Amino acid sequence: MRLRILVLPILAVATTLALACGGDDDSSDATSATGSDGRLRVVTSVSPITSLAENIGGTKISLEGIVPEGTNSHTYEPPVSVIRALADADLIIINGLRLEEPLLELAEANKKDGAVILQLGDVTISPDEYKYDFSFPESGDAPNPHLWPSPVLALAYAGLIHDALQTADPRNAAYYDTNYVALKDRLDSLDAAIEATVSTIPEANRKLLTYHDSWAYFAERYGMTVIGAVQPSDFSEPSAREVADLIDQIKEEQVPAVFGSEVFSSPVLEQIASEGGAEFVDELRDDDLPGEPGNALHSYLGLMVQNMRIMAPALGGDASAMDNVDTSLVFTDGPGSATYPQ
Repeated sequence: MRLRILVLPILAVATTLALACGGDDDSSDATSATGSDGRLRVVTSVSPITSLAENIGGTKISLEGIVPEGTNSHTYEPPVSVIRALADADLIIINGLRLEEPLLELAEANKKDGAVILQLGDVTISPDEYKYDFSFPESGDAPNPHLWPSPVLALAYAGLIHDALQTADPRNAAYYDTNYVALKDRLDSLDAAIEATVSTIPEANRKLLTYHDSWAYFAERYGMTVIGAVQPSDFSEPSAREVADLIDQIKEEQVPAVFGSEVFSSPVLEQIASEGGAEFVDELRDDDLPGEPGNALHSYLGLMVQNMRIMAPALGGDASAMDNVDTSLVFTDGPGSATYPQ
């Protein structure tokens, strides 16, 4: 999922809203450090990041996700309310690695004095760890930004979020500590369960052909090979030559299944699977959390559990190890605070 937000209509009103949100009026300054309920105001981009922040921030933060789930984020146009949320935020957390550049531009143009923008990916891996592939070629000067499908990198994200929350809100530092430790245990359990699940997949089948290149860091972690993706870097349809090459590759490597997106239909990928003699599975999710907000599976942990339950059997493996992963929120002192746009 590569975010390409159309920002020109929004930028026209950005300056006006910024002034309206953070002008010289003393009454607006009185609640600028936190929301009217005293909680830290946090804004996040994609839902896996929102989920990690919700688990750590718990009931002590007011959390708003920006990018709606289940929408085509490649053509997503943020409404004016996005600018208002960015202007009011104390902490803005995005993936970085050039995934949300228009959103970053909006945040930088409209954030209030003292607000922090945290770009997780930029400080999680170094340039020598960047992955380049079909959807994110090195010639495009933007690495694959999908770090979160690797639970180890998601844990690094969680650590950065924890540190940022403690810095912005030191009075609740112990609370964030408790939630982070609990989340770390869950992510460690998830990592072990995925490793156990992949081990049940025959080695010859540990190959991924997907709609979008979202699995590079995941594949490296668990000893799988990404053999290709259908969506090119310019997000157009693949050429006839590219389609033919993928069909030949599926036949040659005897790939048992190819994976489409649960959100974005891909008739071309279905054709590739059919002509290559592979099963077509169109239920993998990049960042669309399963279930509804409030459901235990509607979390980053639930996202990865469901993906493995879909991926492993299609490749000849057993996903029963995923049943041991607790996907619910780690805190128990109240309901989740996150707003996930639908």
